[in-house]
Amino acid sequence: MAEHAPSTDAVPGAAPTTAPVAPSDAPADPAAPATDGLAPDEAAGAARPRRSDATRAAILAAARDRFAADGYERATIRAIARDAAIDPSMVMRYYGNKAGLFAATSEIEVHAPDLTHYPRDEAGARLVRHFVERWERDETLTAMMRVGVTNEAGAERMRGVFAEQIKPVLAAVCPVPEEAPTRAALIASQILGMALCRYVLHIPPAVDLGRDELIAWLAPTVQRYLTAEHP
Repeated sequence: MAEHAPSTDAVPGAAPTTAPVAPSDAPADPAAPATDGLAPDEAAGAARPRRSDATRAAILAAARDRFAADGYERATIRAIARDAAIDPSMVMRYYGNKAGLFAATSEIEVHAPDLTHYPRDEAGARLVRHFVERWERDETLTAMMRVGVTNEAGAERMRGVFAEQIKPVLAAVCPVPEEAPTRAALIASQILGMALCRYVLHIPPAVDLGRDELIAWLAPTVQRYLTAEHP
């Protein structure tokens, strides 16, 4: 009699059996990013910049340009959202309202150097160099300059930056501390005036000056405002 092959059908009521899976001996790929227990889609998201960061950056860039072009009063959330290619609700989600958005676009840290760390006769050159280098690598300052010359809200913000961040630096080296506000305004007239000509209005002679040449022209005047006993 011919032998029959074992049946592959499950026996009713019997527990299913599963062949044990042998552990893999293949070494882990050292180039593969660590997932730290995250699901594959979560791990992939952790390895790339957050979408919200890119959205915020696009909103702020569009807002600075719009505030500069239209002024605070005429700029609208809808226009800014259109420039950023997003829905207006996203602007509201991140910044609440136009006032909150303007405050975010005008956050400026000038990181002015501590002039007490340098020889007294180098203070003017150090301060001018710091601002020239900041302006040339930080578009935020130029954008705020544009806003400041087109509407009062921007001008007030620029005044606040100098009052809050520059005056204390000057007071540390000023021979007459009570004159620090006046001297800060005089220094602003030089630094902001050149920034306006060079980076906003693009007046050719100002644009054509090399960085060291520009500093050499401005530094003696700023030095006098910083450390001269009298006008």
